[in-house]
Amino acid sequence: MSKTAYQHPEVECLDRDAILAIQKRKLAVLGGRLSTSPDWVAHFRSAGMSPADMVTHDALAAAPTLEKVNLRDLYPFPMLTNDMSTVRRFIATSGTTGLPVMFGMTDRDLDHLLAYQMCRILRAAGVEPSDRFYQGYGYGLWVGGLALDVGLKAYGATNFPLGPGRAELALAYLRDHGYTACSMSPLWLMTLVTAAHEMGMDPRRDWKLRVGLFGGQSVSAAFRDQLEAALPSGFVAHNIYGTTEAGGPVLGISCPYSHDRDEMHLINEDTIITEILDPATMSPVGPGEVGELVITTLDREASPVVRWRTRDLVRLSDHPYDCPCGRKGMPLVGRIIGRSDDMLKVRGVIVFPTQIEDIIANTEGAVKEAWHIVIDREDKILEEINIEIEKTRGSNVPREDVAHRVQHAVHSRIGIRANVICHEEGTLPRYEAKAVRVHVRKN
Repeated sequence: MSKTAYQHPEVECLDRDAILAIQKRKLAVLGGRLSTSPDWVAHFRSAGMSPADMVTHDALAAAPTLEKVNLRDLYPFPMLTNDMSTVRRFIATSGTTGLPVMFGMTDRDLDHLLAYQMCRILRAAGVEPSDRFYQGYGYGLWVGGLALDVGLKAYGATNFPLGPGRAELALAYLRDHGYTACSMSPLWLMTLVTAAHEMGMDPRRDWKLRVGLFGGQSVSAAFRDQLEAALPSGFVAHNIYGTTEAGGPVLGISCPYSHDRDEMHLINEDTIITEILDPATMSPVGPGEVGELVITTLDREASPVVRWRTRDLVRLSDHPYDCPCGRKGMPLVGRIIGRSDDMLKVRGVIVFPTQIEDIIANTEGAVKEAWHIVIDREDKILEEINIEIEKTRGSNVPREDVAHRVQHAVHSRIGIRANVICHEEGTLPRYEAKAVRVHVRKN
């Protein structure tokens, strides 16, 4: 029996050349529309171009990139291409590196485009219209909860929009309501699993979850495997990926085949162009190489972006157009390795927080969801790092031994020395959404 289900087979089954043809046609339309915007005309002028020049992929590659600093200079509503009277909602970036950037959404952006993209995401992950869906992403200006609400309504699944937090209530609902699918931070679900055990509840027996969509926080394959093992037999944890600038968690999702390889499809390539570029040279990377995701939204009305630098690093698959699911035009990439601006350099060795997480997840006696790195310098060029972890309550392994095991694994696998401090479980912060893994020590 095939494991493939398509929401839009007329698009998802196209080969790469056919997808590129759709992109090229839409690029010309986008360029014509941006030519009426003074802000966009000025932005393209910085590269000696006009938006109307953007009629081919080669022309797109010559266009200037876009970053938060460009948009913050145009505060409060940067590069808005529709009159405010047609904008129905705003979403915003997290603001973790400065003032949040606002992006508008028209009726069509919300009710047509976002619904179209999210329905494809849900279908690819194996969500069914008959599912009872625990929606655990946050609301407000953040797009995560909104996107799932819009997608689930259009898709037909029953939505229980709990959002993050209220663990005791969530545990009761998971048991009593019989949720079969969910979306949330993987760290929050692991926190719920731990809390369930403390209350005498067994998620493998008492819950009915069979599929989850986890984004907002890149986690290691080992962490994902342990999450799946803690939930009912057959539960599958799918990576979902997106950004506010893209319009939501609409860029990537794993299918049943790519899940097993820890990869995901860039599945909305008919509405979003994704370049994977060397962050230093801005040249395309080849199969098997790591690059930064750079996106161009083709169909967004109010707040399109052209060559937006996400700063998220991924590895392009060795065989990006060869998934057994049949989506030959939707390239495969690995999970998010980290952000180029989160990268640490320790005595010349490049280190990403996800590498540390992978070690902790595989260390007996260590709490998987509670840890962080403490550094002494903002520039992240370091002589050493400090790692704080927790010992699992009830583990027979002494705290000193847990710390030593993590320290040894960091040295042997990454090639750096780290000071590791192990606390009792419950000492370090928990996160309902995106975790802060690197803390700069305040002197």
